[in-house]
Amino acid sequence: MKFAFAGDRKISCTILKFIISKGYKPSALFVSDFDTTSHDDELIEISGLDESLVFRGNEFKDPEAIEFLSALGLDYIFGIHFPYIIPAEILAIPKIGVVNLHPAFLPYNKGWHTPSWAIIEGHPYGATLHFMEEALDEGDIIHQKRMDVYPIDTAHSLYKRVLKLEEEVFYESFDSLLAMKPNRIKQLHKGTSHQKKELKALREISISENSNAIDLINKIRALTTNDQNESAYFILEGKKIGVQINLFYQNE
Repeated sequence: MKFAFAGDRKISCTILKFIISKGYKPSALFVSDFDTTSHDDELIEISGLDESLVFRGNEFKDPEAIEFLSALGLDYIFGIHFPYIIPAEILAIPKIGVVNLHPAFLPYNKGWHTPSWAIIEGHPYGATLHFMEEALDEGDIIHQKRMDVYPIDTAHSLYKRVLKLEEEVFYESFDSLLAMKPNRIKQLHKGTSHQKKELKALREISISENSNAIDLINKIRALTTNDQNESAYFILEGKKIGVQINLFYQNE
């Protein structure tokens, strides 16, 4: 199996280590650029690749890079939390396809901030391995698993749990990927999709309006992440006051 690997975040390091442990090293590596990356150095070290085989940021879209990648005879490109749009020219390179691991139960929650929207909208949630197409998160499903969203979940706790499920989905799919016979299950309906900016528009809580208690709690849950700059807030005495929430089951 010949593949290029495109990754970011800790989960991408874990998945790349797994693939290499099975005896398969990447032919090329895509990492985020210096301003946005979280684990580029670790990914490069794990890959064992020379810097000439590492593409940062949007470098993989350059004509020279496309020509180089096309000559590698790739079967796959694996995308693990890689935050860049993959153009048609790249999608067409690998023989089997570009495969993406997504923290959602497709076709629900395509796009960004999937744990937050799972809490707000109440749609099924989970992890999906799928083929990439030009339209975001629209490709055929290889394998997916569903998980419960608990009443005490915040976006942060739900995200930490779905990362483990994503790993399971990839590991369970690996033999079929290796055999060049992964499933191709069509997404049967449109589902839901969200852009990054949509969640930002929900952050303000108006203290002058009455709200349903459960809707307000769910909103704060959905905006409780590991980044206080994403939290819900209200304006009081001219000051913006952020709100996060901690939920737990009480013993009777």
